[in-house]
Amino acid sequence: MRPLGWLLLPLLSTSAMAEVRVPALFSPGMVLQHGEPVPVWGWATPGEPVTVRFQSQTATTKADARGAWKVTLGPLRADRTPGDLIVQGTNRLAIGNVLVGEVWLCSGQSNMEWPLSRTEGAEDEVAKADYPAIRMFTVTNATADTPQTDCSGKWQTAAPNTVAAWSAVGYHYARLLHLRLGLPVGMIDATWGGTVVEAWTDLAEFQKDPKEFASTLALLEAPNVHPANRPGKLYNGMIAPLIPYRLAGAIWYQGESNAWAAWRYRTLFPMLIANWRRAWGQDRLPFYFVQIAPYRYAGADPRAAAELREAQLTAMRTVPDTGMAVTMDIGDPANIHPPNKRDVADRLARWAFAKTYRLPEIVFSGPEFRSLKVEGNTLRLRFDHAARGLRTRDGASPSHFTIAGKDQKFVPAQARIEGDTLVVWAEGVPNPVAVRYAWADDATPNLANAAGLPASSFRSDRWTPFTLDHR
Repeated sequence: MRPLGWLLLPLLSTSAMAEVRVPALFSPGMVLQHGEPVPVWGWATPGEPVTVRFQSQTATTKADARGAWKVTLGPLRADRTPGDLIVQGTNRLAIGNVLVGEVWLCSGQSNMEWPLSRTEGAEDEVAKADYPAIRMFTVTNATADTPQTDCSGKWQTAAPNTVAAWSAVGYHYARLLHLRLGLPVGMIDATWGGTVVEAWTDLAEFQKDPKEFASTLALLEAPNVHPANRPGKLYNGMIAPLIPYRLAGAIWYQGESNAWAAWRYRTLFPMLIANWRRAWGQDRLPFYFVQIAPYRYAGADPRAAAELREAQLTAMRTVPDTGMAVTMDIGDPANIHPPNKRDVADRLARWAFAKTYRLPEIVFSGPEFRSLKVEGNTLRLRFDHAARGLRTRDGASPSHFTIAGKDQKFVPAQARIEGDTLVVWAEGVPNPVAVRYAWADDATPNLANAAGLPASSFRSDRWTPFTLDHR
């Protein structure tokens, strides 16, 4: 005979199921996006009525056959006064201290994960971090074999006792937006150091074309591959649980771990952006990212990282509603984690101010190579974002240029600025046809525009890239 306690199990289970629940994102201190429809979702007993109340809105629904429910609130008004989000089923949830403002996702590998406490000026930044309207939700690192519906994490308010462990780029970005826009800002931090872009992309994207992505899919079972670097594993564990939380946009800092296969990144990175936009149902989700900084990768060909930067530059040029923060001038060839994260965030914020918030007179990009013209034994280069002229950040002649003739042999070149153009030449190259700038992993060049924003590394040629066959 079974013990009496066994008879109570179905009743206990039913009672537990009746508790209406919401994901970890919907917790005290949260920030909701203003001015856009806002989904709110969770779980309850199948068929259970659920009511959601916030501001002056009320939305009702019933849990489906699997116990899942979702409502969508109409556009919310920005509000710095904390409110309560009420979720009513057979039980009642009152989620307090809720603000309404701008919500951004920050993601990538270690340079986005890097804590404020380990950056330039950290002691002062932490001490003055008193911003009740800035919040951050840090997603606990997790891998998963299938897309998850929830994650672990909690919202924190910016204060000296919290921000030291926050993503430095995420914190500085939020602070800049908050001060300029006067709105609450919520950051969702989903980062993991040393990870590849494939891990942050839905595995289903690669399974659509198993032949093209055979080498990627092989990583699922490959020995000696960390779980966090298997395709789809971080998407499943750390991105899927966030969908469809309404976002203003995303900022991204990743690429160092993909430098060895930079040409492949031309496909993989735009794929990730498109994947996230489809998943969120936000086709024009702003996506601003950081170009990898100068660093000498031990044992690697120095061209690989330059080609990764080119892949990022190509994404910025070809994928709509994207922008790139260049860091050629604030890296450290001996440190893959350069400590100046404040300027990184400033350059990302410039893109947001100019393109997302449409603020006037924002210079958001450094010089961007546009065209080349052969003039005898010299090359004249023209740039976008150089209307007020070019300059160098150290006052010296432009550095880190090389040119080549049809033999494709690049040699160091000299350069001089002529207004908004650049003239480049080299002894021994009487008939130049191509130019490259900062074409090495650890190059720290000096070209900038009048606003002091640096130029990306670039090349004018389309000769066979070093990483073409690296997968």
